[in-house]
Amino acid sequence: MFERSTQKGSVWVTLKRSSLKSKLQRNKLPAHGEPIQYRCLIRATDGKNTISTSVGAKDHQRFQASYALILKAHMTALKKRERKDKKKYAEVDKREGTSKRTKKS
Repeated sequence: MFERSTQKGSVWVTLKRSSLKSKLQRNKLPAHGEPIQYRCLIRATDGKNTISTSVGAKDHQRFQASYALILKAHMTALKKRERKDKKKYAEVDKREGTSKRTKKS
């Protein structure tokens, strides 16, 4: 999905907590009132295709590491901003500050 959208397009990734059961199903469970084992539901879409998976608490660290690796590999398509030299701006601000003070006096 990331490879198809490098030149044009976007990928939306959504993460949310889920028990993978509806509220009605949770109320009918024999262990009603006990703590529910939640999982992380992950959905990714590029507008046309959608993929989803769920990750348990044990696999969360491994998933995050893999996801970070994929993001870093595909961030080359992002636009780079030009870095502005801080020294130049500091000098310009000093000049403008002194000239403003002399004008007001």
